[in-house]
Amino acid sequence: MNNPYRRSYTLLPNKNINFKEKRNKVGVLPDYSTFYEDLNALDHLRYFSKILGLKSSKENLIKILKRVELEDAIYLKTKKFSFGMKKKLGIAQALINNPDILFLDEPTSGVDANAVLNIHKIINDIAKHGTTIFLTSHNLDEVEKICDEIAIMDKGVIRAQGTMEQLKSNYDKNITVNIKHSILPPDILKILKKELHAIDSNVQWNGNTTSIVVPNENTIARINRLFLEMNIDVFRIEVDEPTLEEIFLNTGGNKHN
Repeated sequence: MNNPYRRSYTLLPNKNINFKEKRNKVGVLPDYSTFYEDLNALDHLRYFSKILGLKSSKENLIKILKRVELEDAIYLKTKKFSFGMKKKLGIAQALINNPDILFLDEPTSGVDANAVLNIHKIINDIAKHGTTIFLTSHNLDEVEKICDEIAIMDKGVIRAQGTMEQLKSNYDKNITVNIKHSILPPDILKILKKELHAIDSNVQWNGNTTSIVVPNENTIARINRLFLEMNIDVFRIEVDEPTLEEIFLNTGGNKHN
């Protein structure tokens, strides 16, 4: 039986669109970039600039190398580059046409911690200048830190998409709040139990620690005010939220039974 909700679409070329012009405003960094080992960083950019038909001045290419923090390796042959330096040169190559859209495939894979931080800084700086960046990565911690919007893809199908806050909200509507506070006298504890159970019945007590499940962040502020109004010292408030890894493992085809 045919699916009544399935639709077919035919894409017709728009003769008014200059695809070459659009393509020239796209930059790409593949996971593994190959360089000409006997060319230095500047000559490498010169070579690819000519391939793209660009008229890039020496000053402009040096500016790009400085932008990706390769100012000390402008005249160094790429065969002497570390893996992290090659990643940066790959980003520089992707920027020589001043792209509106930049695709970065695993931009920090295989590099050390310092190089990761530097590349993250470069990506954030590029984004601040108005370039739209599509980043693909298996490093979920990296994605959570630097991406404004996240899409989880399984077998070519996007299973979830949104900001990190939206993904968290869709994954689990409830928030667990753990509060470390001073020891409560029996009379204060009795009153506090009554007040907290009025907010939610899922409350756990353990000496100087109280855990409660709340529906939203506004309730956390309400609970904090309650403790302060009752002159209870609050030492720490911790919020248990799902990580991107948890959301990923429980989304679509990635879901573990």
